Amino acid sequence: MNEPSGAHAADELRARAEAATTGTPYRYRWTERGFDLVVDVPLPGGRRVHTYRVALLLAGRTFTLTDVVHTPERGPLGTTRKTVETGRARYRTWSRSLDGSERHSFSSADGHRLIRGVAGELGWRELKPATQKAALVTGAFGGLVALGTLIALAIAFWP
Repeated sequence: MNEPSGAHAADELRARAEAATTGTPYRYRWTERGFDLVVDVPLPGGRRVHTYRVALLLAGRTFTLTDVVHTPERGPLGTTRKTVETGRARYRTWSRSLDGSERHSFSSADGHRLIRGVAGELGWRELKPATQKAALVTGAFGGLVALGTLIALAIAFWP
């Protein structure tokens, strides 16, 4: 059986992702490099817009997944401004309407699972962002420094 070409495989992934969002709060948006899934996250007094940005790399059937989160913030004297966070966002929210009749919950992990599930079914593999790799290396280095410090203190104060 022949593997679909890179462009055909990307089109198939886009179509499956779009189909997977039907009937969900996610809005599918085609982009030149891949696709976005956008969802409004209710917050007390407003809403946050969470975008899952998927860039497809055709050569190796790989993709990158980046979260872009726009959050309005209230400032002094009734002013508002939007903050934008880019990278990997992991959070969960719960809220209720003012009269208590509606409950809202959101987990950023749900969108990650949806995208990874559809991509995995079609043989696509996720590349971790450089920032995540850098954080892992920094954490490992910090752990080694801490371990070395503990060993040095144990030797220095050994009775």
